[in-house]
Parts: sequence; C-alpha cells; structure tokens
Amino acid sequence: MPGEGSSDSTAAGLAVPSHVEPSASDVRLVIAASSAGTIFEWYDFFIYGTLAGIIGKTFFPSGNATLETLLVWAGFAVGFGFRPLGAVLFGYLGDKLGRKYTFLVTVTLMGIATAGVGLIPSATSIGLAAPIIVILLRVLQGLALGGEYGGAAIYVAEHSPPERRGYFTSFIQASVVGGFVLSLIVVLTCKALMSETLWNEWGWRVPFILSIALLGISLWMRLKLSESPVFKAMQEQGELAGNPFVESFTYPGNKKRIFIALFGIAAGLTVIWYTAMFSALSFLKGAMRVEDTLAEVIIGTGAFVGMIFFLIVGKLSDRIGRKRPIVVGYLLTLVLLFPLYWVMGNAANPALAAAAERAPVVVSGPDCSYSLFAAEQKTPCAKLLADLTATGISYSVKAAPELSATVGGQPLPLPSYAWADKTGRAAQLQGWLADAGYDFAKVRPSAGQIAVILACILAMMALSGMTYGPVAALLTEMFPARIRYSSMSIPYHLGTGYFGGFLPLIATSIAALAGNPYAGLWYTWIVVAVAFVVAMWGLKGGAPRDFADDAA
Repeated sequence: MPGEGSSDSTAAGLAVPSHVEPSASDVRLVIAASSAGTIFEWYDFFIYGTLAGIIGKTFFPSGNATLETLLVWAGFAVGFGFRPLGAVLFGYLGDKLGRKYTFLVTVTLMGIATAGVGLIPSATSIGLAAPIIVILLRVLQGLALGGEYGGAAIYVAEHSPPERRGYFTSFIQASVVGGFVLSLIVVLTCKALMSETLWNEWGWRVPFILSIALLGISLWMRLKLSESPVFKAMQEQGELAGNPFVESFTYPGNKKRIFIALFGIAAGLTVIWYTAMFSALSFLKGAMRVEDTLAEVIIGTGAFVGMIFFLIVGKLSDRIGRKRPIVVGYLLTLVLLFPLYWVMGNAANPALAAAAERAPVVVSGPDCSYSLFAAEQKTPCAKLLADLTATGISYSVKAAPELSATVGGQPLPLPSYAWADKTGRAAQLQGWLADAGYDFAKVRPSAGQIAVILACILAMMALSGMTYGPVAALLTEMFPARIRYSSMSIPYHLGTGYFGGFLPLIATSIAALAGNPYAGLWYTWIVVAVAFVVAMWGLKGGAPRDFADDAA
C-alpha cells in the first residue's frame, strides 16, 4: 500500500507488497465506487423509514395510530436485528473469498429486496400475507446490510495510505448519510410530480421500485474494481484464515477488541446518528406537527450539509488520532442532547409548547396502565391515555380511586366521553384540548424558526460526525487483516443492529408510556453514557497506527 514498505509476512497490519500499490486514480475509483454503492444500499434500507407513515397504513392497518407506528418501527428493527447474522455470513465470505465479490452480492440482495417491498399488495388485498412478506424482505435487507458496510469500509481502508486513511474512509461514513438524503430527495421529487391522491394510492411505491435502477448503476461501478491489495497479498502468501468467524473469537486479544468495538464504538455512534436523523424527522412530523414535506426538506437539508462534518473529522483523526474526537463527541452529546431537542421543539411549534406549559394535562385514576400493542384498551383510564398519546400531547398520570382529567386545572367532562366510539373519542378529546389552546393543525414554522431547527439538526450532525467520521479507519486498524472483515463486522452490526435499529421502537414506546415526546431521548443518553465509559477505558489514544499484536 502507499507509504508502507514492501511486505508484512504476518498479514496483521495493512502492509502489502509494493508492486500492488494502487495509483491515485485507482484510489479515487475505489472511493467513488464504494461510496456510491454504499449510498444506494443505505437508500434502499432507509426508504422504509422515510415512508414509515404510509407503510403503516398499507401493511400494518390496526385502527390504532400509535400501534401502526410501533409495528412499522418493529419491522424496521427486524431488518437491523438480522444485520449481525449478515455480518457473520458475509464477513466469513469476505475473509475467505475476497472483499470485492462479497459486497457485489450484498448490494444485489439489497436492491432486489427493496424493490420487492414496492410490489407487495396492501393488507386490505391479501390480508396477513402482506406484513409477513414485508418482514421477510426486511430480513433480506438486514442480511445484505450486515455484509455491505464492513466490505466497503475495509476495501477503501486497504487501498488508502495510512496517513490519509481516516479521510478516505470518512467518505464511506458520509455515504450512509448520503443514502438517507437520497431517500428524501427521491420521495420529495415523486411527491412533487404526483397528486396527493395518486401518491397515497400507489405513487409511494415508485421509490422502492427505483432500487432496480440504482442496483444496475452500483453493479456497473463495482464490477470495474479489482480485489483489495491486502487480500491479494494474503492470498498469495497463503495466509487466509481457515475459519474467520471462529478465529475472530480465538485470536489473541480479539474478545476485548470486539467488546470495545461493540459497546464503546458501534452502540454509541449509531444511537447518536439515528437520534439526529430518524428521531428528529419523526419528532417534527409527529409530536411537533410540522408539515410532512417541510419537515423532510429541513431534515434532508441538515443531513446533506452535515455530511461535511464526517469528512472533516475523518481527516482530523489522521492527525490527532481516532479516540479523541469520538470521546469528545460522546461527552458533548450527553450535555447537549436534551437542550437541542427542547430548542428544536420550541422553534418548530411554539404555540404547542406554550399551550403545554400554560395548560398541562393531568390524568388521575385507577388501572391507568395501558398496552402499546393493543388495538383497543380494556379500562377507561387506559383508553384515555391511549387517546392522549395519539394526539402527541404531553401529560402526567397520578394514582387515584376515581378517574378524572384536568387541562390547565380545569376538569374535563369525562362522563360525556364517547367511550365505545374510538373515532368519536378522538374528535371529542381534540375538541376539549383545542378549547384549552392546543392547536392540532399542521404548522409551517417561519423562516427564522426553520433556521433555528436547522441549526439544531446541524449541531446533532456535528456530534454524529465526531463519533462516526473516524470509525471505519479505527475499526480497520483494530483488527488483524486475516479476520478483519468478520471481526469488525460482527460488533459493528450487533451495535448498530440492536442498539440503533431498535431505537425508534424503544424511544417511541418510552415516549408513549411517559406521555412526553422528549422522554425517548433517555434511551440515547444512557447508551451514549455507557459508550463513553467503555471508549475512555478501552480505546488507545495517540496517533493512528496499524494493527499489531502487542497493541491488544
């Protein structure tokens, strides 16, 4: 590799024979093709989350808006839940057969599975088969993504000169954001070209079906690539791992490295990223009632501009090391997470924030525990809480022998509540709350308010860039080359798959049960706090360096 001597007989680091050093043009092609493929593959994965509202109504209809949202996020989590299995499978193939052909397989699988979601008939047409097929396709997407990230990150890292590895691999990190931005661009473009009726009937399927075209472009670019020079060197020297999965847990010091990579790196960075993007989008469109298209434009703009932080920090890590920006990013997240969301909420819908402060909702009564996954609640208090949760209004609950509710200290006439009519209850409750000053119409913040929201999004993107930008280089340097694909993919996808993939479901559940749209942020805060402690303890400080057994 450029700048690395002649050979490395142990294949522990990144050194390769000098005659296979890639040229500058080769490196540019590697970065472009790998990044483009990563953008397309994450587009495929994120389009599901971007269209969560329509997917819930189409494939998970229940008559309970909160339940539909939770079922969509459960389907989202299923895809993430299978990422570790994909990491094991494709990590094994990547270490045995090569980096290039493995991520050709993953991008193909992802493109086909995503297009399939756009072709499934609705639940009203084929019943229970619709959500089952959706979940199965999400499983395939999760398997594919489990092999994609490690392959692309390692492929770029193993073509990069050591002194620029953080910068070059940061393009892969930024490409993850690029996939999210592309999903929003495609959705907004399709919505602009269609009537609202057409979009809701079948137009929303177009972004999914477009995956076939993106798959073709990605395959064309990646087929032009050659195999990683590090892998070819190991192949020539007969140093490929016999069983990469087993060796990942038997190689000296690797269990500790995997623990640090899982709890100190992957878990922390991924919850910050999803809180900055998906949670923020759901927060604006749901609890803050910002017009859907406007919310998508704001988040998309913030994500697009915020990608620069990933590149800046990746490049910076080549000079100051990988640990420092990550732990500083964690610490700043712990300090700023709640304030940034409070500022964003007040800017997005100041009237709603003022109403919640002026006229707080308090529910008192017995049997007030309710099930998030029930289509209809069993007790009157649970029904009232479910109805309040569906409005997105903050409320508090107190135990009492008899059911009552107040808004700004004024009691609601619950004896007249339409207990048996769910639709009627929702309209009646919103009427009472509207009389108390709550506005349930979608809002369009002013230019100044949008600027404040965007500033909050960019601040969260900066925090994400600090923790995410250097990570591909860091994980590549943490593990020996012979088992690198498996060793870095397993903890990365366990962390991102379970801590990150389940974030929307867990955070939404916490917020619903607490009656507070900000309560779900505690999940992010706690995971980041754990990651900070593990990273401080386990990550090596100082300048970047290649893997060496004595650095374990």
